[in-house]
Amino acid sequence: MTFEPITQRSVPEDVFAQIVEGVLSGELAVGQKLPSERDLAQMLGVSRPTVREALKRVAAAGLVTIRQGEGARVRDLARSGGLDLLPRLLIRGGSLVPGVARSIIEARAAVGPKVADLAARRAGPENIAALRATLDDLAAEPDPIGQQVVALEFWSLVIDAADSIAFRLMYNSLRAAYEPAVPALAAVLEPEVGNIDGYRAVVDAIAAHRPEHAEAAAQALITPATTALLALCDVLEAEERDPGETT
Repeated sequence: MTFEPITQRSVPEDVFAQIVEGVLSGELAVGQKLPSERDLAQMLGVSRPTVREALKRVAAAGLVTIRQGEGARVRDLARSGGLDLLPRLLIRGGSLVPGVARSIIEARAAVGPKVADLAARRAGPENIAALRATLDDLAAEPDPIGQQVVALEFWSLVIDAADSIAFRLMYNSLRAAYEPAVPALAAVLEPEVGNIDGYRAVVDAIAAHRPEHAEAAAQALITPATTALLALCDVLEAEERDPGETT
């Protein structure tokens, strides 16, 4: 057996996590002033430099604003937060938040076809070769969860071909939020990740440099699972409104 080093969480990371949780949960309301660095340090049992470092990270995440002499105030995350917050927003208290899941599904449905369009305009031979190789991997993968993992890599390669840093960063955040839910969504997404012909249509359109066809192929590939996932969100939201409701 090979033993791996154990990485301990840093104290600033723990302080950061507590403040972020307070903001995301609403316990720290928009506009609320946080305790001073000294008071936070006393309450948390850490040093002021540790609190200062954590607050800088929270500010960088867009959750608080820090002004000299005024301390830190909570910001409206919907107006100031970044996509990196999605993984924290998607799972709250160990459960999936349907509204956040819905927004991720809608973003996926909107971005996928556009990225395929851009890939068809910009893909080089190496991009197309990588996509075809991943398509072979997808066809050879028998496990639905394994297929989802390969499918994620497929779309990552499409974004490489699209050569868009904005879509790349957006995809990275969406993927980080989505990956923890992969096992739970395997059954819903199996028809999509098993649709090899659908993926092949996307690759062929990209290889032929036909943007409109690539966009349409991506739309056709994504739409059935999008419909199923949104229906699942409807069920989860209904259960959230009425825990006793059965479907």
